[in-house]
Amino acid sequence: MTMIAAQPLTAEAFAPFGDVLELTDRDSLTINAGMCQRHHDLAQLDFGEGRAGISLFDGKARHFPYTLDLVERHPLGSQAFIPMNGVPLLVTVCPDEDGIPGTPQAFIMRADQAINLHKGTWHGVLAPIDAQGLYAVVDRIGDGTNLEEFSFAEPILVHPPKG
Repeated sequence: MTMIAAQPLTAEAFAPFGDVLELTDRDSLTINAGMCQRHHDLAQLDFGEGRAGISLFDGKARHFPYTLDLVERHPLGSQAFIPMNGVPLLVTVCPDEDGIPGTPQAFIMRADQAINLHKGTWHGVLAPIDAQGLYAVVDRIGDGTNLEEFSFAEPILVHPPKG
């Protein structure tokens, strides 16, 4: 069985797959009479011919080692995951290789981070780490088939970060 180690989520490492939403000094401005800092335009949302919708995903706890056997993608729109109850998320993604997922990578999304998956990015299913997780999800609502799934012939075992 193939094994991969999850790594901490960083904007640089995740860039081929999407955006990391976290506090940065980039495009930050003070609002509300100096009582709030707005960290502006952190994700490139793409809904094509559809519209933005907000849903809540209430996912059961997953544990390490995690078995990755199914990935999916949304060819018609991006999909953002925003934690609501402080539970970290295991994010697995794969590059596209001629219409099928390539070698997976795994990231640990901290509770103070969120992600936006670019349109067409292969990714694993919702995997809250060690506790039930609640996430606001912003994605495309509209006509057309916006879900493709792929099952790996041989599952991949994901381990926690080393160290």
